[in-house]
Amino acid sequence: MTTADRAYGQGHAESVVRSQHWRTVTNSAAYLAPELRPGHTLLDIGCGPGTITVDFARLVAPGHVVGLDVSEAILEQACANAGGENVEFVLGDINHLDAADDTFDVVHAHQVLLHLTDPVAALREMLRVAKPGGVVAARDTDYSGAMWWPADPRLERWREVYRAVSYANGAEPDAGRRLLAWAHAAGATDVTPGASIWSHSTPAERAWWGGMWADRILDSRIAEQAVEGGHATRGELEDISAAWTEWAAHPDGFFAIPHGEILCRV
Repeated sequence: MTTADRAYGQGHAESVVRSQHWRTVTNSAAYLAPELRPGHTLLDIGCGPGTITVDFARLVAPGHVVGLDVSEAILEQACANAGGENVEFVLGDINHLDAADDTFDVVHAHQVLLHLTDPVAALREMLRVAKPGGVVAARDTDYSGAMWWPADPRLERWREVYRAVSYANGAEPDAGRRLLAWAHAAGATDVTPGASIWSHSTPAERAWWGGMWADRILDSRIAEQAVEGGHATRGELEDISAAWTEWAAHPDGFFAIPHGEILCRV
């Protein structure tokens, strides 16, 4: 296992990165958009392939944006996606940010805290590098709240396996509902909580989401950990993959998953 895989329990299989390519400010950080101003400096933690980072750079230009990730390979993709001079991508760890106190106007993390063993410490680091008057923003999934139709016990098993692997890694798959508590524990005193939802329910959305999970449950670090940890057999994972494929093709297929959000004013 690589250093990046140890730091990020999801791993960096193509199916995992595929889901990250989809992220934009509109679909993943709309709660933060009203806070952004031209000239802002912004740190995007867990930037992945950089699509959301580049979107941030467009909105705060001529301000400078730094995208940070634990994987050198993923940062190569992010650099290829960079579309302006006001964005750069660097290797780094949220737990030990290589930045002085009070450096950034905005510090952002999307789908990061739910993968960490100590999300409170990570939020403390985010608060440390934010300027007075700045904002720390985080948005994370809550897997217990995911809902879909038609009902399928194999998809219930998908959630069970995902949660089991997450807990085995010392992480919290239902991070969304805990963000406010984590922010308070990290020392934030001015926190605005909120929530939003992803829905992948049109034919195109089902094909993308269902196809991504049909692949991801078989060929990713999640799949490896599920089998290695005794959380599922290979046969069960194949059944789950088939369920996602069938769901994606169903004309009544509906899927939605909630996210918690926090804006911490420094």
